[in-house]
Amino acid sequence: MLIRPKGKGAYEQRKSAMENTWSREFFLSSTTSEGIWREFGSGWLTYTLAVVTLIVAWQFARIPPRFLLRFRNSSSSTGQSNPPTISFTSSSQQHHRSAVVFVSSTYIITDLDLKLLMDNVDETVHESEKWESVVDRRNDSLSYSVKCCKPKDGGPLKYLSTTIFNFCSFETLRDFYMDNYYRKEWDKTLIDHEQLQMDESNGTEIGRTIKKFPLLTPREYILAWRLWEGRDKTYYCYSKECDHPLAPRQKKYVRVGFLRSGWRIREVPGRNACQIKMVHQEDAGLNVEMAKMIFAKGIWSYVCKMDNALRKYSAIKRIHLTSTVSAITYIQKVPLALDSAREMAAIAHPEVSEECNKKKLSGKPSKKLIANGLIIVGGVICLTRGHTNFSAKVAMAYILSKLAKRHENKEPSLL
Repeated sequence: MLIRPKGKGAYEQRKSAMENTWSREFFLSSTTSEGIWREFGSGWLTYTLAVVTLIVAWQFARIPPRFLLRFRNSSSSTGQSNPPTISFTSSSQQHHRSAVVFVSSTYIITDLDLKLLMDNVDETVHESEKWESVVDRRNDSLSYSVKCCKPKDGGPLKYLSTTIFNFCSFETLRDFYMDNYYRKEWDKTLIDHEQLQMDESNGTEIGRTIKKFPLLTPREYILAWRLWEGRDKTYYCYSKECDHPLAPRQKKYVRVGFLRSGWRIREVPGRNACQIKMVHQEDAGLNVEMAKMIFAKGIWSYVCKMDNALRKYSAIKRIHLTSTVSAITYIQKVPLALDSAREMAAIAHPEVSEECNKKKLSGKPSKKLIANGLIIVGGVICLTRGHTNFSAKVAMAYILSKLAKRHENKEPSLL
């Protein structure tokens, strides 16, 4: 009989005791290692953070202050991207506005442009140009005539028109032509108009105008214009194309890239009437002959509509215009040199008038010129082929020389 000793119980007891010992040692060892790593890790992390902080502070200390200021301004501008707004609809806002976007207009329109305008309306630069009559119409209220020519240096057709409005003052006509907001009421081709800038230093006004013609894409005009007043209450206005940052190009409009236009307003001597003489060149992207045909067909009805609107131009409309800051508010004086030169030319040739110019351009000689010519030709024949004595020939030569000098003094030159 095999008798097991008490070893089984002792074995299990020893095994249980050994497991308890291992668990206790493992727990103690893990606890000790975690404490060691915690103490070591916390010290290393603190040291590292301190070193990195010192390095970053040293690097920022080396950055120039102006760079930090620029960075702060750029970050604030990106965070607050509110575009500047400019309103020119109210006169009080116009006086107290701070124009953020402002274009220097010093050299857009100068006195040289005024000199060219004066030469054109006085027709002192047209001798070498071949003019063609387009329209010559009149009624009881007004008369209108226009002619055109093709400039020798190229470019669009040049139109020169003369309109006389009966029973109208030059102040009313001036304000009527300068009032673009009233034009929106009667001119159906004018879709929109807005003022972009008013330069109070030289009187230059910049605006944007949209016009719509039948069967055509709307045309966009970015124009600058100035107004001058002469000593004899003669007014000049000159306009030309320009660019402005407040009017970027848009695909739905055709931007007019070339425009030169100007007019002169003055009273008609001896009549209760006022005359406006205008020179105009424009490249609106149309065929030259087509543009000429459209102009000839529609200009007279347009002028009649303008005359009706002029008669309805009340004093209230004029008060609204003068209360708005515009080119009329800062009208310029014609430079003394240009005003004096024009007056001296009128004094030198007082008999040269509008009608006289038309006769000269038509090429028909005057009766005095024909008579003097016949006398001179007859005298030459008498001197060369006649049988008079020497004293008669001398007398005839003296008379011919006097007639020639008298003819030179009385007949004004076109040059």
